[in-house]
Order: sequence, then structure tokens, then C-alpha cells
Amino acid sequence: MIKFVFMINRLDGMTTEEFVEHHRNRHAPLFTSIPEARRYVRKYTVSHPVPAEGYPSPACDGVTEIWFDSWADHDAFFTSKNYTELVNPDESTFIDMKSVAVMVTEEKVVI
Repeated sequence: MIKFVFMINRLDGMTTEEFVEHHRNRHAPLFTSIPEARRYVRKYTVSHPVPAEGYPSPACDGVTEIWFDSWADHDAFFTSKNYTELVNPDESTFIDMKSVAVMVTEEKVVI
């Protein structure tokens, strides 16, 4: 299993509420609407900070996780016409693409 973690920030001028609304209620349903998501993606999550007294300020406005069984599935998804023409263009309407940080990992369950 290959796990991709995207740490994302909102565009300048966009409120946190607008960002979360778009990420959860527009982008996520758009992402899951394409057949390639059901075919190649094993897990897809969108997460946003919540108040946490005693913890530092959030490092980003949101986190997206996408899990694939293989690099071949990753490549098939991200090069698909539906992703490149429908999903990808939406990302720049709410994400500051210059600030995206990515971590590619294989999960090791400890407990």
C-alpha cells in the first residue's frame, strides 16, 4: 500500500470556512464521482484542524490522504482523463498550489 499525504493551504483571500466548505462539499464529491476513484483508490480522506487547547497552531489548513495498492494504480488514476480534466483543475480554485507539501509513505502499524 502506498500512501500519499498532501498538506494544503487555502488561497489568499479565502476564509477558513470557505476553504473547508469547498474541500469537503465540492472537491471531495468531485474526486469520488469519477470511476477511476472507485477503481484505483483504496482510501481517500480530507481533514481540517479543530481547536486543540495546549497544542501549537496548525501547520496547514487541511490534509488529504490518498492510498493506492501500487504505483501502477497511482499512475493510472493521476493520468486519467477524468482526473486531469475534471478534478485537477478544481484544485487550484481553493488550494495555494505553491505551498503544497507532500509525503509519500508506506504505513507501518505499530499498535
